[in-house]
Amino acid sequence: MTETHEGTEFDVIVVGLGPGGEHVAIKLAEAGLRVLGVEERLVGGECPYFGCVPSKMMIAAAHTLREAHRVNELAGSSTVSPDWTPVATRIRDEATDNWDDTVAVKRLEDAGASFVRGSGVLAGDGRVEVAGTTYTATRGVVVNTGTAPAAPPIPGLADTPFWTNRDAVQLTELPASLVVIGGGAIGCELAQVMALFGVQVTLVEVAERLIALEEPEASAALEKAFAETGIQVLTGAGIGSVSYADGRFSVELADQRLSADKLLVAAGRRTNLHGLGLEHVGLDPDARVLDPDERMRVADGVWAIGDIVGKGAFTHVSMYQGAVVVADLLGRDGPWADYRAVSRVTFTAPEVASVGLTEKAARDQGLDVVVATGDLGGRGWMAREDGVIKLVLDRAREVLVGGVVVGVNGGEIMSMLELAVHAEVPLATLLHQHFAYPTYHRAYETVLKDLAERGGR
Repeated sequence: MTETHEGTEFDVIVVGLGPGGEHVAIKLAEAGLRVLGVEERLVGGECPYFGCVPSKMMIAAAHTLREAHRVNELAGSSTVSPDWTPVATRIRDEATDNWDDTVAVKRLEDAGASFVRGSGVLAGDGRVEVAGTTYTATRGVVVNTGTAPAAPPIPGLADTPFWTNRDAVQLTELPASLVVIGGGAIGCELAQVMALFGVQVTLVEVAERLIALEEPEASAALEKAFAETGIQVLTGAGIGSVSYADGRFSVELADQRLSADKLLVAAGRRTNLHGLGLEHVGLDPDARVLDPDERMRVADGVWAIGDIVGKGAFTHVSMYQGAVVVADLLGRDGPWADYRAVSRVTFTAPEVASVGLTEKAARDQGLDVVVATGDLGGRGWMAREDGVIKLVLDRAREVLVGGVVVGVNGGEIMSMLELAVHAEVPLATLLHQHFAYPTYHRAYETVLKDLAERGGR
């Protein structure tokens, strides 16, 4: 256990120092509060060491390979020889410091916070136990314990040396073949990275389509792109068993057996709530997620943020919630948590960028919605980039409540949509603006006009 503090009494104790928890600890310490941060693993959490940062380095490299292959289509001829070494080196040296959080711990200390390495357990009345020592918080405890990769209960799987995302980002060399179980954001991103680097990839998803929580149009566009990349996609696939022998994995499906050098499991994550001592603060110790109020409070003197509250397992959501907690603990008057315009991006090629409600989610909430779709317009045609824009309008209020952009730089094109949903910009206002030609975002204009014609105003 690493300790960088004196005494056991603090104003605030932060248990779990993922992005949101680290932000809370630093901001409260900078405001003059006595803060103790508790982290069992690496300060900074999943994102900088095993998630967002290293994976996006991998994706940037893979997309560069994709663009190089497009030279033959658009600009002449080229020969591309993939090499994983520069990617692995960048991740080790630039992103993760070889999976060492010394810099992050120092950042906490420099802000004025104290730090203890270990597993924090809530003990009630502002008390947190870490490795036999009890620390006390006079103002409150903030919980940000995050999630860990989950393995589905497939017969035989637990007895094999399968990979999760944590293994994938630490690779120094790639296999010849790979099966990926899970067609969500993580599975899709890593599957495409591997395929673009020359790995023979099969992606298995039990749902009927990839990225099943997104719009069906987005799933169809991504499956088309994967087929063009050479990825075998098997959706609606029941997995009977997994085995490993003689250096090879076997995955038994209902109608076929898959064999590969390696197996990556990206089939969801589990919240790190077990053993946290929730029962000592009046919460269900078997809870899968916690249910905060608009100030992120889950119990008297206890705040919770990040993946464990089920409002979106994204770094930006955790940081957003952390800012809400900081405001509450410093006695400020909001603004409080609002999830109408939660944004999310799957960083495949094309990117799938969404905000707010899908059409189905909006209808499930009882909204009378108008929807319209379109492609990436003239710019998409010029660049030979396929894509989809779909917008969901609340007919009664004549404001957008959600939408998706599938295309090159979809996350950037989405920014206008994100603002429109968040600020509840009227459809008439969106229609009466200039759309620079020939940009990708100009494609919104056609879809917005279609919404109006379908009865949006």
